[in-house]
Amino acid sequence: MATTQIIRRRIRSIEGTAKICKAMEMVATAKMRRAQHQAVAGRPYADKISQVIADLAAQSRVAEAIHPLLQSREVKRIAIVHMTTDRGLCGGLNTNINRLVAGFILEQNLPVTFVTVGRKGRAFMLRAGQKIHAEFTGISDRPTLFETLPISRVVIEDYSNGDFDLAYLAYPRFVTTMVQRAAIEVLLPIEPAKLPPIQAVDYIYEPKPSVVLNELLPRYVEMKVYHAILELVASEQSARMVAMRNASDNAKDLMEHLTLVLNKVRQETITKEICDISGGAGALARR
Repeated sequence: MATTQIIRRRIRSIEGTAKICKAMEMVATAKMRRAQHQAVAGRPYADKISQVIADLAAQSRVAEAIHPLLQSREVKRIAIVHMTTDRGLCGGLNTNINRLVAGFILEQNLPVTFVTVGRKGRAFMLRAGQKIHAEFTGISDRPTLFETLPISRVVIEDYSNGDFDLAYLAYPRFVTTMVQRAAIEVLLPIEPAKLPPIQAVDYIYEPKPSVVLNELLPRYVEMKVYHAILELVASEQSARMVAMRNASDNAKDLMEHLTLVLNKVRQETITKEICDISGGAGALARR
């Protein structure tokens, strides 16, 4: 059994870890609220731009000249924009998205290349021996559209040049503070949503719809990538807050357990010393 000195050292170590976890929980809580607000606030814009693109693509006047980002071609190569965090200590967030992408790769019979966002996803793909076409790290906790433009431009240019024929976007989707779901969805070619009859209105666009659509499609891809980054940040801070709270609670439980063990060891030590003294006194009395 461990001595009281060793147990006290372990308690002090766990106490320091608990303080660090509590501080990280508080920091993640502050960042989480801002990140959640950004992610939720961007969803109406994403839905609206999808509706506008669907209306533009549905008009017969646009069918004469199809934008390259709308063209579907024979799939020979696939690209995946794989989004993870730069840091750990966020529960199973990165593990879930990595597991989903790994399962998706196994289902494909075509070459797959990756555009990784975040160090955790990059490290996972390197260990798996996958080809990384481009990598981006150091995304801030308050990302801006300008900060994410290099990611979307790489995807747009390489798809337009024929480096790959199908692009997917893999990222953790924020649902609630306790729930973040890994998701994979098609990024390119753009698949316009099907408008219900009640929304099929014949709008008048200036200039003509083809010009508006050609300008809007790259913005749509940029918006999709930027919104996925916002979902990633919100999911990361939420998962980290929950993970650090659980770690703090576990540290407290372990400290309580070690305190009981310490008291038991001390009691056994005192009892043993009393028995030794009593035995010694009895031996002296019999002489």
